[in-house]
Amino acid sequence: MSGNIFLVGLMGSGKTTVGRALARKLNKRFIDSDHEIEARTGVSIPVIFEIEGEASFRQREADVIRDLTAQSGIVLATGGGAVLNPDSLRYLHERGTVIYLRAGINSILQRTRNDKNRPLLRTADPRKKLEELEAERHPLYQQAAHLIIETGRPNVQHLVQSILEKLPKTHVETYFQAHESGMHSVESGNIQVLNLHLGERSYSISIGQELLSNAALLAEKIRGQHVVIVTNTVVAPLYLEGLEAQFKALGKACSAVILPDGEVHKNWEHLNLIFDHLLANKCDRKTTLIALGGGVIGDMTGFAAATYMRGIPFIQIPTTLLSQVDSSVGGKTGINHPLGKNMIGAFYQPQSVIADTSTLNTLPDEELSAGLAEVIKHGAIIDTGFFQWLEQNMSRLRAKDPDALAYVIARSCEIKANVVQQDEREGGLRAILNFGHTFGHAIEAGLGFGTWLHGAAVGCGMVMAAELSFRLGYIDFVSKTRIKQLIADAGLPVIAPDLGEQRWLELMEVDKKNEGGKIKFILLKPLGTAIITSVPEAVLLETLRHCILE
Repeated sequence: MSGNIFLVGLMGSGKTTVGRALARKLNKRFIDSDHEIEARTGVSIPVIFEIEGEASFRQREADVIRDLTAQSGIVLATGGGAVLNPDSLRYLHERGTVIYLRAGINSILQRTRNDKNRPLLRTADPRKKLEELEAERHPLYQQAAHLIIETGRPNVQHLVQSILEKLPKTHVETYFQAHESGMHSVESGNIQVLNLHLGERSYSISIGQELLSNAALLAEKIRGQHVVIVTNTVVAPLYLEGLEAQFKALGKACSAVILPDGEVHKNWEHLNLIFDHLLANKCDRKTTLIALGGGVIGDMTGFAAATYMRGIPFIQIPTTLLSQVDSSVGGKTGINHPLGKNMIGAFYQPQSVIADTSTLNTLPDEELSAGLAEVIKHGAIIDTGFFQWLEQNMSRLRAKDPDALAYVIARSCEIKANVVQQDEREGGLRAILNFGHTFGHAIEAGLGFGTWLHGAAVGCGMVMAAELSFRLGYIDFVSKTRIKQLIADAGLPVIAPDLGEQRWLELMEVDKKNEGGKIKFILLKPLGTAIITSVPEAVLLETLRHCILE
């Protein structure tokens, strides 16, 4: 069957989102048939419906299905009506594995309520229309399908895992080989590449060894002729000179801003040092900012790029585990305020992320542990298989085993990229990536920024969030204990500092997730699934007392 996977189902059933995630897992090429039609015609689907009518659109759709199913090694998300054409239905069934994503009418209405690109739902009664479409198409979906997957669970990772478990063995061999070796999408030279799909803001994440000396990669990813490298006093002596030499050899004009190291310097005063340099050197909108360092450098450089001349290009070159697995991906930028962490900033995506894993060889043990906190977070909220792998391999990670590190970086970036693609600006789902952060940010602000490393505070915050989840009956005692033990095994603190109950509450009230004066927490329900909720203050205080005294 040429290794093809075809997704069918009603509009809004998740075919595009699931298809992209599944294609990345299986190292296949993803195609959306509606997008292909738009690319061929140069106009949108609603315009085709309006000008040519549905019959003409269906013929275009049938032509695209015929052509695309003749290819190999693809994951194809089809339009909801693709199965109406008998030839298309036959091509789909015979040329690949067809997966019917079945969603309830209520779920579809929820997902499509603000979507203006659904011409068939431009009606006074969308529910009635969907019920009619389901009655007409459900038998055809069943006829085409080799697998039927119910999409009642909103977590994309769970859906993909469920599909992987049911697919024929030929499809999943490469998936398991990839996970065993820690390699996902691979280019020449053992560079792992993950793609974050955000329309015109899409970019790639390149992961591998010695990438800072890979001239071909640097030339491909950094196209501007004038670059300004922003780094700090710790990283500069290690990597700045070599990177500057690479850029100059490529014919680029290059200069650098060296900031003091540490979270305590993530403020307006030091952000202005970047602006001072850009203005003094008459940098224009074609200047590319390079963030060479950890999360603080990445956040500040990204914020400077977002606001200088209302936006200039920037590249993330993270040199710590924490920044490689988390902060360099997703476009969150900003600085701290004395009253709250990261409260001033912008969503601004980089043009590319280049994660050179060899930079971790010089990383102090406490910085490595700090990065492992964000790795554990990804397993706890989304992927219990990954969480279990971490339990079994934590000693390899702390010993800086290169294969183990490459695997957790790629898997963490994959998890985060999938969430960001669904919710770029943290309107809902993306907030789950803040598991442990409400408590962790309070620790950082309460003790003074820089007293605890960010990852250490998040690690302890996850212990507290797990305790709160347990007290609310969301997870069992075993799950709570596993989380605490894994965080301890990573070399992170598991006992919270005593800031005073009132101070704890004050600090947690200054949080971007809060609504209507209520503190919002990311909790586990169960391990591997995250929810966003407020909690009774009495239970919260009990949790604080337990985590401080234990």
